[in-house]
Amino acid sequence: MRIILIDDHALFAKSLEIALEGTPEIERFQSVSNVSEAVSVIKREQPDIILMDIHLSSSGNEDGILLAKQILHEVPEANIVMLTGYDLPVYRYEAQKIGAKGFLNKHMDPEEVVQALLDIQNGLLHFPTSIEFIETLTDSEKQILQLLSDGYKRREIAGMLYISERTVSNHLQHIFEKLKVSSSLEAVSKGIQLGYIQPIFKTN
Repeated sequence: MRIILIDDHALFAKSLEIALEGTPEIERFQSVSNVSEAVSVIKREQPDIILMDIHLSSSGNEDGILLAKQILHEVPEANIVMLTGYDLPVYRYEAQKIGAKGFLNKHMDPEEVVQALLDIQNGLLHFPTSIEFIETLTDSEKQILQLLSDGYKRREIAGMLYISERTVSNHLQHIFEKLKVSSSLEAVSKGIQLGYIQPIFKTN
């Protein structure tokens, strides 16, 4: 099994390489830290499995998801497995939606990782069985929820986004309905639990 890891955290990449070193099922393991080179490396090396961190360059919540979509567009047969230290429902849901073959937590034991990758190579999917249905928030709703969690009031959000306060209220009502909550505080709390609100600190 030939594996490529796309992760711009050099320490984690090296740690995973050491952890998997000597595993007879793994023929070759290599890591790519420069995201811009990912597609060309994948096309050249043709790995069996592509492990991809969901957070790349700390530039956003779903940057790994976006890169995975790009890779699958250019290499449809790619077996992409999302990797994260944040096992959040929204991340799992998005990974499934784009066509990833699995979703692994960075805190898994090496033996579990290897077994999951072997299963995926053999045509199985590997996702937590506890994935719940999530009615996806729109980009505007995600943005408003994030601003709400940052402490901004409705009037301030309206001014920042160049929309009316009424429009902000309408978006919030849709957010409340989708997250099944009844207040801004509950919406922020649920948003953090599900992964809609970006963690302040990242310890990938």
